[in-house]
Amino acid sequence: MSRNIVAILRGIQPEEATELTGVLIACGITKIEVPLNSPRPFDSIGNMARAFGSEAMIGAGTVLTANDVRRVAEAGGKLVVSPDCNPDIIKATKASGMLSFPGVMTPTECFLALRSGADGLKLFPGSLIGPDGVKAIRAVLPTGTQVLAVGGAGPDNFASWKSAGVDGFGIGSALYKPGSTADEVRQRAEAIVSAYDEAFGL
Repeated sequence: MSRNIVAILRGIQPEEATELTGVLIACGITKIEVPLNSPRPFDSIGNMARAFGSEAMIGAGTVLTANDVRRVAEAGGKLVVSPDCNPDIIKATKASGMLSFPGVMTPTECFLALRSGADGLKLFPGSLIGPDGVKAIRAVLPTGTQVLAVGGAGPDNFASWKSAGVDGFGIGSALYKPGSTADEVRQRAEAIVSAYDEAFGL
């Protein structure tokens, strides 16, 4: 079962990337992004993709330039997530054969992203939009549009977001912060997966 949870490992070091990826996969989280403002992010992505590329979707977050897109693909990444809606980045991502999830907040940005070829939408920051905002935007989006809430979504409110129409979540500091041990990440991942499964009836 592929849960629609994207682990956002901001600040991860290449030396710990493989171990923590294994922990997340064992807990049931198989979509993992390394934000490019992390230390040596392409090394981390490469390590993760070599070890687990057949078991998980490894990718990058905070992708802002076409050169970044190229380097993610070269490292073995399959997913590109951005904080903004940049048609050039979306098109470069698709041309490289990867999935594109740009950051959006308004209906205008949502439709620009979809017209540019995005595979789904990252509603960011989710805390500013809220479930009510998602519900209003969802009413005008094409049926089947993948919508992830990022920022402000966590185990205590998954159900509210789900009822508003989101398909999944990006989880950052609630799952991993620089310095987190593998055991801490395991405990947090287990709690997140349990709450997700309850909210989505799995």
